Amino acid sequence: MFVARRRNGERGQAMRKVLVIEDDPAMQELLELYLSREGYEVLAAFDGETGLEMAAKENPDLVLLDIMLPGTDGWEVCKRIRQTSYVPVIMVTAKGEEIDRILGLELGADDYVTKPFSPRELVARIRAMFRRIETLSELQREKASQNRLSFDGLKIEGDLRRVTLHGTELSLTPKEFDLLWFLAENPGRVFTREQLLEQVWGYSYMGDGRTVDTLVKRLRKKLKPGGKDHLIATVWGVGYKFEPGGAK
Repeated sequence: MFVARRRNGERGQAMRKVLVIEDDPAMQELLELYLSREGYEVLAAFDGETGLEMAAKENPDLVLLDIMLPGTDGWEVCKRIRQTSYVPVIMVTAKGEEIDRILGLELGADDYVTKPFSPRELVARIRAMFRRIETLSELQREKASQNRLSFDGLKIEGDLRRVTLHGTELSLTPKEFDLLWFLAENPGRVFTREQLLEQVWGYSYMGDGRTVDTLVKRLRKKLKPGGKDHLIATVWGVGYKFEPGGAK
């Protein structure tokens, strides 16, 4: 069992906790240095099982997760985290093939960074992700009284971040919920993949439109048991739109 450690940031009263699951000591030190300078409390784990234990015990605000870990690899760690938590997960890995990126997204990762990368860029992505979460929370508080959408058996509760289909609650990742909520708030309007990347991720994502395709595929699969996979329609050559049909 590898030793886990904690490092406090240098500023800020209510520090956000970032769990870094990375087996390379040099990379771990580098990430800790940059993140602590930004005022984050850094939790460090050097293998998958320790990372899972810390994720459950410490309730971090974000997880940086390497794929190539000793013992339990990053794929399995991400999958198990998603079974119990909506915490944002950024995969950090030396693997750069498209299939690896897609698999990470399929398992519920929110972002994907390939080594070598700029630590400053990674920190900027983390800041942007937290800003996005804060903005959504603000909007949810402002719209608490009208933060519910209902479409022929499909109910979306923005304040609770809960989706039910014919009375059965669906298990959605944060990005799946954000995409569904954004499209459902704008029924009938067509959005390009680039527009959806900007709206759902909240910053210029380094990936491409296939990230959106993967997210839509996952959503359709989860909506399909209730016969609602058609709610997200493909507009060929453009992007996607939400077609509520029997909206209430």
